[in-house]
Amino acid sequence: MTQIKPDIRDLTGLATNAAMQAGEAIMKIYRSGITVTSKEDESPLTNADRASHQIIVKALRPTGIYIMSEEGNQGTFSERSGEDYLWLIDPLDGTKEFINKNGEFTVNIALIEGNSPVLGVVYAPDKGVLYAANKQDGAYKWKLENGNHSIMGIAPKKIPLDPSNRPLTIVASRSHQNPDTVEFIKRMEAKNGPLEVISAGSSLKLCLVAENSADYYPRPAPTMEWDTAAGDAVCRFSGCAVVNWDTGLPLTYNKETLTNPKFLVKRTDGERI
Repeated sequence: MTQIKPDIRDLTGLATNAAMQAGEAIMKIYRSGITVTSKEDESPLTNADRASHQIIVKALRPTGIYIMSEEGNQGTFSERSGEDYLWLIDPLDGTKEFINKNGEFTVNIALIEGNSPVLGVVYAPDKGVLYAANKQDGAYKWKLENGNHSIMGIAPKKIPLDPSNRPLTIVASRSHQNPDTVEFIKRMEAKNGPLEVISAGSSLKLCLVAENSADYYPRPAPTMEWDTAAGDAVCRFSGCAVVNWDTGLPLTYNKETLTNPKFLVKRTDGERI
């Protein structure tokens, strides 16, 4: 159990550096050669997933905070339920996007306090975009140039950004649309008139709502806690809510069952419904 309250700003910097180091390793594999195997659930696993996991765990282990990663041992609920803080990691979110080489994959690192995210870093290395947020400082976005994996000397933009009078916009999964998503889009269109639907992969969907490029991201399909925790933090600290589809309550983490319920991401600063 973590006994001392950690410095959230120091940990944000640590997680940001770890995500960028992992992203650099991922991009080397992306350009040189991807090896794909299958997990027990038949989902794909690549050499980049494993490399990223190892880099992040090595960087975060000195904090003494419990680490739970998609590609590591998640431990039993009795082992982790007593932890005040917990690192929740997806070393390569959007493995299918990575394999298909469309650039829409991310490194996700979140810090959970109790059952809520208090820090989140989402890094899309192929796009050169990094989001970092914590409960003290809010949420920020960096645009990296020329394949660099460093934010040194780059001024971030505070998010949410100016929406520039865009229409009501819904972001949907590129890989996992289902009838409930289609029905939600139709219902919003009937209520609000013409709207725009954009697609994205991985945690970029949450971040598009966080930065105010979209108003909603409906996800009535299965996800795991590590898929959403980092993006959830970016959303929470930029004027958004990530809520249970049925109850409207915020998602919680470090549950006994690590599967998320169906959820909806929505802006709360001037909700457009």
